[in-house]
Amino acid sequence: MKPGRRNLITDVTGLKVGNAQDTRLRSGVTVLTADRPFVAAVNVMGGAPGTRETDLLAPDKLVGQADALVLSGGSGFGLAACDGVMAALAEAGRGFAVGAARVPIVPGAILFDLLNGGGKDWRDNPYPALGRAAYAGAGREFALGSEGAGTGALTRNLWGGLGSASAVLENGLTVGALVAVNALGSATVGDSAHFWAAPWELEDEFGGLGLPAHFPADAEPQPYKQPGEATTIAIVATDAVMDKAGLLRLATAAHDGLARSLVPSHTPLDGDLVFAVSTGRKPLPDAVSAPFLLGHAAATSLARAVARGVHAARSVEGDRRLCWRQLAGQQ
Repeated sequence: MKPGRRNLITDVTGLKVGNAQDTRLRSGVTVLTADRPFVAAVNVMGGAPGTRETDLLAPDKLVGQADALVLSGGSGFGLAACDGVMAALAEAGRGFAVGAARVPIVPGAILFDLLNGGGKDWRDNPYPALGRAAYAGAGREFALGSEGAGTGALTRNLWGGLGSASAVLENGLTVGALVAVNALGSATVGDSAHFWAAPWELEDEFGGLGLPAHFPADAEPQPYKQPGEATTIAIVATDAVMDKAGLLRLATAAHDGLARSLVPSHTPLDGDLVFAVSTGRKPLPDAVSAPFLLGHAAATSLARAVARGVHAARSVEGDRRLCWRQLAGQQ
C-alpha cells in the first residue's frame, strides 16, 4: 500500500473537493462532488450527530446515487450549506429525475464550532453562500488544515482541521479519506506531539515522529467540551464498483480509523460519522479479499487523514489553544 499521487481523496478518479471559509466567522464548508453522480452510504457511531438526507443513503431506500456530500461547521446552521450546493447543482441541470423535475441529492453533516472565538453575530445565515462557493471551487487539489469545514475545528488540546489521505492497493484499487477533525478526544499522545495514528503513517506525511518511547499512565479521560460541542465527520471513497450495502460495510470499517487516531472517539458527546462513496470506475477483483482489503485501507487512510488535518492546522494571534506545530516546537 502506498499513497496516491496527491495523497488526497481526489486520487480516487472522478472526485473533486472544494473549500470555502470565512476567517472572521472562523468556520467553513467542504464539498465533495464528482463529474457524475456516485453511490454513497453512511454509518453514524457518535451520540450527537447533525445530518441532512442521510436516510436516503440506506441500502433499502429508493435513491441510489448522490450528487455531492457536504461537511460543514456551524452546528445546525451549517446544514443550510447544502442549500447553496443544491442551487448550484440545479443550475447545472444535475439531480435525481422525477418526470421533468430534477432534485439534486446532497446529504450533509455538521460539526460544532460556535464557541471557537470567531464572530458568530450574523443576521443572515452565511452557510448557503459558503456551500455554493465551496462547490464552485471544487477541484483535484485542495488545502488541508484550517480550511473549509476544518477552519474552526478543535480537539481536546489542539486546533483540529481538515485532513485527507489516499492509498493505492496492490490490486490496483484506490481508497481515499477526507475528514474534518473536531473531536472531544485528542489526536496526540498525552502532552506530546506524537500522533496516535503513527503506526499507519506513510512517507513521514505528518512529521514522522512515530510513537513515544513512553506512554502516559492510564487515567480516565475527562470531557473538555460540553454536550454538542464536538464531532468528527468524514468521507472515505474508492474507485471500486460497490453498492450501498457494500459501502455501508466500508464506512463501518473506516470508523476504526477514528478509533486509532482520536482518543477517545465515538463518545456520547461526539456526532462521529463516516460517509462512503464509490465512483464505480473499476470492478472488484474478487468478492472476498477485495472488500476486506478496501476496509483495511479505508480505516488506515482515515487515521492518517485525521493526523494530517491536525498536523496542518494553524492558529491565529491571540489563540489560547495551540496548533500542532507550536506544540512540536516546544518539545
